[in-house]
Amino acid sequence: MKIIVLGPQGSGKSTQAKLLADFLGIASLSVGDLLYFASQEESAQGQKIKEIMDSGQLVNDELTMEILKKQLDSTNYQKGVIIDGFPRCLTQAEALDTQIDKVLYIKVSDEVGRQRLLKRQRRDDTLEAINQRLEIYHQQTVPVLDFYKQKGILIEVDGEQSIEKIHQDILKLLDLN
Repeated sequence: MKIIVLGPQGSGKSTQAKLLADFLGIASLSVGDLLYFASQEESAQGQKIKEIMDSGQLVNDELTMEILKKQLDSTNYQKGVIIDGFPRCLTQAEALDTQIDKVLYIKVSDEVGRQRLLKRQRRDDTLEAINQRLEIYHQQTVPVLDFYKQKGILIEVDGEQSIEKIHQDILKLLDLN
């Protein structure tokens, strides 16, 4: 089973992706974490990713797809995968060359997302960077939701509830409980 979990920054998609992966006994793959860890590497590629992320911009499609494909080709994801926060734009959705079973959209308001991110206290979670990422999300990622909706695999989940309630809603919507 291959499931994508999407939502704006601060929606709790990483938490829900991990809970669902644990429930199903398959791996969770966070593209955001992949890029974050790549940005910590002392390499030319790592420095480039770090500069992009620190400015609040998104890492370009070519570099992101290269890093993701390398991960998806590993043996860790043969039984299935929960992909967290990817694709972020229509080009990536179209380039993703793997069959996706379902796409979960965890919906939260921008204000709730901002509040959650500021509590995380990560270095790249400044108010300016958060606002920039939210603007990019609305411009680039929202069309991805329509792409998957047209394919008939998009499931919308209310992300402004408790972690456990969201998880239970996801299991119910996927007919897993």
